[in-house]
Amino acid sequence: MSRKNIERHVIRTAILVDGGFYRKRAKSLWGFKSPRERAEELRDYCYMHLNDHYENRYLYRVFYYDCPPITDSVNVMNPITRQNLNLAQTKECKWATAFLEELKHQRKFALRLGRLGTGKTHYVLKYDALKKLCAGTISINDLTDDDLSLNIEQKGVDMRIGVDISSLAFKKQVNQIILISGDSDFVPAAKQARREGIDFILDPMHSAIKSDLYEHIDGIRTPNYKNKQ
Repeated sequence: MSRKNIERHVIRTAILVDGGFYRKRAKSLWGFKSPRERAEELRDYCYMHLNDHYENRYLYRVFYYDCPPITDSVNVMNPITRQNLNLAQTKECKWATAFLEELKHQRKFALRLGRLGTGKTHYVLKYDALKKLCAGTISINDLTDDDLSLNIEQKGVDMRIGVDISSLAFKKQVNQIILISGDSDFVPAAKQARREGIDFILDPMHSAIKSDLYEHIDGIRTPNYKNKQ
């Protein structure tokens, strides 16, 4: 039987986006972009999930989960340069603020924002630099700013994802949930949604996932997105 003769079922689909994960993977896959370009890219990427040979998917809403940047004057000392960095004045802060504003103008996008914890903000040594340091191929004096990354704790994002998955399932607002994430913290909520009859699909954006995650989802799909740049 050809695909043209197969009846396509109407499916109400909600797309949930782990913002921190998406931004990191998108930059790795498609390079740096302006806030508007990245927002339009995310919109197009999500809409690609609606194209299916067997199902007529109707978008209920795109839920985007992230933390707004720190706008207060919070200083963090760089352990190499010994200089204080004002997080509110960084290029990353300005980019993230503009990006969230662009998402607010996208149709059917709902932002679910947590907050960044500033109490334990600190620099950490990147893995590659740590390996070289332990192997003795470099010394502490060889370290540069490029060997450091800023560690800022996100609060409330995972909780909001879990609550929305449960709410969408129990209220029967959708038939299908597509989660763009590479994290395993969603597993309890996914299991609960599947018990309520929700078709749960994971999009890890070509990143590796733990093998035991397969038993808690109904499938994996990453669209073949072609970068416009």
